[in-house]
Amino acid sequence: MTRETVEGRGRTESRRPVPAGVASVLRVAPEVADALRRGRPVVALESTLITHGFPYPENLSIARGSESEVRAGGAVPATIAVRDGRLLIGLEDVELETLATAGGVAKVARPTLAASLARGGWGATTVSATMIAAHAAGIRVFATGGIGGVHRGALVNAGGGSGSLDISADLDELARTPVAVVSAGPKLILDVALTVEALETRGVPLLTIGGDEVPAFWARRSGVPSPLVVASPEEAAQIAGTHLGLALGSGLLVCVPVPAGDEVPREQIEPVIERAVAEAAAAGIHGAALTPWLLARIADLTADASVRANLALIRNNARVAAGLAAALAS
Repeated sequence: MTRETVEGRGRTESRRPVPAGVASVLRVAPEVADALRRGRPVVALESTLITHGFPYPENLSIARGSESEVRAGGAVPATIAVRDGRLLIGLEDVELETLATAGGVAKVARPTLAASLARGGWGATTVSATMIAAHAAGIRVFATGGIGGVHRGALVNAGGGSGSLDISADLDELARTPVAVVSAGPKLILDVALTVEALETRGVPLLTIGGDEVPAFWARRSGVPSPLVVASPEEAAQIAGTHLGLALGSGLLVCVPVPAGDEVPREQIEPVIERAVAEAAAAGIHGAALTPWLLARIADLTADASVRANLALIRNNARVAAGLAAALAS
């Protein structure tokens, strides 16, 4: 595989080439294109939070709020989606509203990206598709809520036999696409310890800003030590910039604990998760349907405390990602 050299603002870094096919379907918004050309910080944002995370008009408010947090941090937001055979890198406000009110929008991940582009219409990008698009456009930082990982009981079922091997595609995308992903850590409905091990096996650095444990989405602590601990987005940028500059091929996961005043502590939410997981198993819910079902059930059982934490961490992640992107750009 050949490599290209990218020069800008006093740095030279080695970057994996972007497949010509992906680059050919990009539509980069003028503001984003100008920022990238000038070496200004840009933060990618996914669109499934808009179409599948929350109802209208709350979803539109969240999308606008995330973009506002990125701007407040000195970076340019680039919400990513699919429309009519194009990968949109940055949405105008009218497009955000159109997407927020559209019905039947498909989730777009690496396995479904080609089908979504070929069929036309709107598609909302998940973590994997957003990473692919961000890398193709030259965006190095992506802010999301939480990442997927290894589901509880994925490797062994209750009877001791083989399990479903239910492991999120997010992990493999982090292993193959060089983008820094800022999140509140793996969702606590997952097996956090196995998720961290799977990332290590795939060569993906995991670092936590301001905490010695890997955060777990709604909870600031998971009980799993963080492989790397940094004090600030600037310190995280030093590691991220070096890792991406080495052109090792993988991305990295930058974890940010949910703000203290908004968290649902692990000891409080763990029994709720165990109950929801047991109910899902009894109902035969698994595969792609499992995560959204669990999130909705946990919201019910916590009287929406989990939803409030989710809203807070989404905006917080966008804010931190802007600081990381700004530090990388400087």
